[in-house]
Amino acid sequence: MNKDGFWDDPVAAQKVMQEVARQKDKINIYNGLKQEIEDTATLWELAVEENDSSQELEDEIATAVAKLKKRLVQLELEVLLSDPYDKNNAIITLHSGAGGTEAQDWVQMLYRMYVRWGERRGFKVETLDLLPGDEAGIKSVTFSLAGENAYGYAKCEKGVHRLVRISPFDASGRRHTSFASVDVIPEVSEDTQIEINPEDLKVDTYRSSGAGGQHVNKTSSAVRMTHLPTGIVVQCQSERSQIQNRASCLRILQAKLLELKRKQQEQELSEIRGELNEIAWGSQIRSYVFHPYSMVKDHRTNVETGNVNAVMDGEIDLFISAYLQQKAGQSQQANTN
Repeated sequence: MNKDGFWDDPVAAQKVMQEVARQKDKINIYNGLKQEIEDTATLWELAVEENDSSQELEDEIATAVAKLKKRLVQLELEVLLSDPYDKNNAIITLHSGAGGTEAQDWVQMLYRMYVRWGERRGFKVETLDLLPGDEAGIKSVTFSLAGENAYGYAKCEKGVHRLVRISPFDASGRRHTSFASVDVIPEVSEDTQIEINPEDLKVDTYRSSGAGGQHVNKTSSAVRMTHLPTGIVVQCQSERSQIQNRASCLRILQAKLLELKRKQQEQELSEIRGELNEIAWGSQIRSYVFHPYSMVKDHRTNVETGNVNAVMDGEIDLFISAYLQQKAGQSQQANTN
């Protein structure tokens, strides 16, 4: 800020204004919730004073209390999102496990589930890269969720997801078990100190695959970027121009380098504390059982539901909520000890 009270850097000024707007929104939410609680309490007190036990009034109060509980849980979760990158956008990558078409179909089902969940929360969903399956489904897909606390919520989904069902691709109608991995990393903001030396990059271009018309067939717009020091490879083919795909690759690469840096720091802390590191890829966090019964169970929190269809339509907040509360409890216990 200069001597006249104005910001010299317009980008910094914009970020400050965005943060001010976010804080104002939180204050407005708090004041609105407080008013709703007071109104509901007043309604209850009037009912008691007038000895009004009508079903209509009882239903009105019950509906108001249920609504308040839901909003309080939501605010509680937002308070739990206190890690440095929780407020960032998220980049999610899904990979199919062994099992061919069956596993690739499972990835497509998960992709649909997360897209619907993101849309329910008001996040902007953007597909960055998609590799179709050989016969059906998706081999791998990378997409972003843009919105406040997108990474804070989505990080709870990182791990291996298991599907048990009667395979629609098996003529004998046998039961199959399929696996898919979900990787979640925060998108790096421009002011994050992740420097990439252009000399450390190997950039290849190729023609996009899949639907796309004449543009796909005539131009090498897809970009594959390799970070030579770490061996990290990212690619993007969703945009029409090579420049846009290159920019998307840099976004993903920055996020992956940030995640690598964070993991290295966690490993150093774990070695100091003498703790065992969690095996991310081998950890099965949730099972989705379609047959012989219907159930989705999170193995970290033991939260389960029999409404499989609702879960596959994006209703996964019950798992996310339980996981965040569990992690907060573990953190509080560690601090106490």
